[in-house]
Amino acid sequence: MKTKDELLACPVATTVQLIGSKWKLLILRNLMQRPWRFNELRKDLEGISQKVLTDSLRSMQEDGIVTRTVYPEVPPRVEYALSELGESMRPIMKAMEQWGISYKEGRQ
Repeated sequence: MKTKDELLACPVATTVQLIGSKWKLLILRNLMQRPWRFNELRKDLEGISQKVLTDSLRSMQEDGIVTRTVYPEVPPRVEYALSELGESMRPIMKAMEQWGISYKEGRQ
């Protein structure tokens, strides 16, 4: 997790710093549905590279938004899910969804 000194003064800028990339938002969208395995995410997020997905998930995990669970199986199974902090972003994502629907309806 980032320390207070690493966070920006503006609360909106802080949020953008944590989840503002295109891919992080889409990863969040998927994880709002259920836990996902790495390859499931990569297949569902058309156009994302393995490196960008890995880096995004690591960053979100370090920031406390995503949890990574490794199951002791052969071969190992790894699942990514929202943490409690990640779950607290549901209203943000819902507002973005509603705004997107409204915008698309107004453009027709």
